Amino acid sequence: MATKVVNIIGFPMDLGADRRGVDMGPSALRIAGLREKLERLGYKVTDSGDLFIQIMERQKITNHKLKYLNEIVRTAKSLAVKVEKVLEKGQFPLCIGGDHSMAIGNIAGISSYCKKNNLKLGIIWIDAHADMNTEETSPSGNIHGMPLSASLGLGNEKLTHVLGFAPKVLPENTALIGVRSIDGPEKVNIKKLKPVVYTMADIDKLGIHRVISKVLKQFKEKVDHIHVSFDLDSVDPSVAPGVGTPVPGGLSYRETHLLMESIADCGCISSLGVTEVNPILDNQNKSAIFATDVVASIMGQRIL
Repeated sequence: MATKVVNIIGFPMDLGADRRGVDMGPSALRIAGLREKLERLGYKVTDSGDLFIQIMERQKITNHKLKYLNEIVRTAKSLAVKVEKVLEKGQFPLCIGGDHSMAIGNIAGISSYCKKNNLKLGIIWIDAHADMNTEETSPSGNIHGMPLSASLGLGNEKLTHVLGFAPKVLPENTALIGVRSIDGPEKVNIKKLKPVVYTMADIDKLGIHRVISKVLKQFKEKVDHIHVSFDLDSVDPSVAPGVGTPVPGGLSYRETHLLMESIADCGCISSLGVTEVNPILDNQNKSAIFATDVVASIMGQRIL
């Protein structure tokens, strides 16, 4: 059996958020030994480098409800095309960001590949936030709070129709885990679309292993390609302080690793995105090191 090739794609985007620094996330993850940890697990690793993204200072905001829309859409299309090509080669795309608006292009490319190959896509969205705002509901106009709604076909057409079709994934094949910060109007979008949602309160009651077991059991029966979108702010800031939008009360160190180990045990993950690593807010790259260890867990690293 051929060694699986992991193709790392950097997406140094910070246009989706007001707080700066997440554009350095891909560099922080590389410095934290991402490639080396994957190679130790037996993978061949190709690093495709970073996509070019025009910096904030070179642009103007033309719509305060959808900040930096045109550049985010342009780069989302570029990322989507790249991700789809990686999947066509039989490789595993690992996209590293950057703010969570990266997921718009990442998921578009995966969904296009699935559509052409008659595969059903399922998404596990691990995040403190639901990211299901639209221009009508967002209090900030920051697009990093809109990628999941866009992938589900809700919101501005430029965001929902990257690569020319929508939705990218069905709500019943979408599971949110670790959510604990949701805007009031955003709750309406969630209730309208009805994805599977496990809040931190649910995790407290049920335990992380039972939650992910339920999600994987459901997905194994319904989908062919599982994509995991991991926002580092899903983890408690005491473990990972260097994130774009920290929210107290998140996943613990062991809950995060157990979650990822459980997904790895399933043997059913086909693509991964890691977002919101912000080295400016970090302490000696601690959060990026933790994130690379989490990636190693989902890719098969074990205690014994």
